[in-house]
Amino acid sequence: MSNPDSATTTAGFSAVHDGKVLRVTITKPKRKNAIDYDTMVALGDTFLAAATDRSVRVIVLTGAGGDFCTGADLAATASEAQRGISSDMVMDAANRLVKAIVDAPIPVIARVKGAAAGVGVGLALAADLVYAAEDSYLLLAFVNIGLMPDGGAATMVAAAAGRALAAEMALLGERLPAPAAKAAGMFTAVAPEDELDALVEAAAAKIAAGPRRALELTKKALNAATLSALDASLAAEKSGQSELLRSPDFVEGATAMLTKRKPVFAD
Repeated sequence: MSNPDSATTTAGFSAVHDGKVLRVTITKPKRKNAIDYDTMVALGDTFLAAATDRSVRVIVLTGAGGDFCTGADLAATASEAQRGISSDMVMDAANRLVKAIVDAPIPVIARVKGAAAGVGVGLALAADLVYAAEDSYLLLAFVNIGLMPDGGAATMVAAAAGRALAAEMALLGERLPAPAAKAAGMFTAVAPEDELDALVEAAAAKIAAGPRRALELTKKALNAATLSALDASLAAEKSGQSELLRSPDFVEGATAMLTKRKPVFAD
């Protein structure tokens, strides 16, 4: 990265303004880039600020280390509760972040390595272009811990790939490898890891040199055609997830996950 104009580093992520490109990187590799409430809020602030910054023409979103983002950080739940941060507040922060990506008047590129799971699926698919390493994958594993998809993931998977694949991912909770995601229309391109950066940089450079207003109106029209139900979906996800987060099945699922055993859900 050459001559960054400015850089912001905070707990959980960094943002580097490099010429006309804003590079946002989730920096929690030890947690596989799972994000807590504070990181969600700060990331949302960053995208909203970039939307009004005329010097930013394209945003690249990625994760440090081997993964893109593995969703909400369940290990932070207890400490967040002690600070008065409710599950509804976490849901609102996640929804605000996803909407900030979708509604940004400038194109957003997601650079995906490793896992994009949970709300990480929503973050990746909220981007306008998604470039992924061959060994990366998408995973909506919510059902495995007694929850439902959130972060707009179900709507965005269905918009890109159709209801059948969205239902398969959401109801079975199994990995979708990058080549299959590309074939289904969810990824722009898939490449070997050593070629991924070149793809991302070429796209970012082309967009940065493009006509800002034309790109903005094109993005707006595409979103109107494919994501018109996103607001309703986010509201339904918040309502449903808030119920499920208080359920015995979630307690069992989360405990089983953290202790690395198979959950046993109620009849």
